[in-house]
Amino acid sequence: MPELPEVETMVRGIRGDSLNRIIDHVEFVRITRRPFPVSPSRQSVLKATANRTIVDVSRLAKRILLTLDSGNCLVVEPRMTGLLLISDPPTIEHRRVVWHFQPETSKCNQLEFWDRRGLGTLSLLNPDSMNSLRSRLGPDALAMTEADWATRLKMTSREIKVALLDQKLVAGIGNLYASEILHRAGISPKRKASTLTKKQRQNLNEATQHILNEAIRYEGSTLGDGTYRNALNQDGGYQNKHLVYQRADEVCSTCGKGKILRTVQAQRATFFCPKCQR
Repeated sequence: MPELPEVETMVRGIRGDSLNRIIDHVEFVRITRRPFPVSPSRQSVLKATANRTIVDVSRLAKRILLTLDSGNCLVVEPRMTGLLLISDPPTIEHRRVVWHFQPETSKCNQLEFWDRRGLGTLSLLNPDSMNSLRSRLGPDALAMTEADWATRLKMTSREIKVALLDQKLVAGIGNLYASEILHRAGISPKRKASTLTKKQRQNLNEATQHILNEAIRYEGSTLGDGTYRNALNQDGGYQNKHLVYQRADEVCSTCGKGKILRTVQAQRATFFCPKCQR
């Protein structure tokens, strides 16, 4: 489930304890769960990270980047249930990989990746491979301007909700926040992306900035399954601010008239108010 706000929250949560720390070694935890994909290989990661310093902790769309002093980058993609933690994990049996730091200090001395479903990935990329990855992604959602939206949306005739999930079109927005953004913007999720008016694009830009930044401020959304946690293994708070997501059959709190509907687009659930989002 981690989308841009959750991943940005993870980055901010681990940065203070990980930045400028020397990696003593990387531990791939032995578990009986689904294997954790590592590229190009675990041995390559072990060799490339030993005694290397983490010089930058950042985000690329829905990925966390740990840049090493060698110029190589460890790219963690949490996908559905992955978490980066500087505290004890939610469960022991779903621990995947641990970065052990040295020398030991009064700060946290390890960084851990935990993943209940095992869908996340870890990749070691050199600068050229990082440039290639960046080129395959659209602009970051938080960096988009009204002009960017006009340019990008003209590229597709898909329904706007489906278009927002295309990481090549705009990077970082996932299913949850797409529904919330379109509701705030007053745009039907079924409207063709290329047909949005200038006013609708302005509303979309404002809604994207507002929703994503507010979700970051509340440290993301922890849903009913409790999977998403911040770097300290604590709940996010933005789930209490959702106006449409997972609120099917409830009266819309925005207009007070419409009833929230649930539909399926591109195999993903969409929630919207038919009164607010005509």
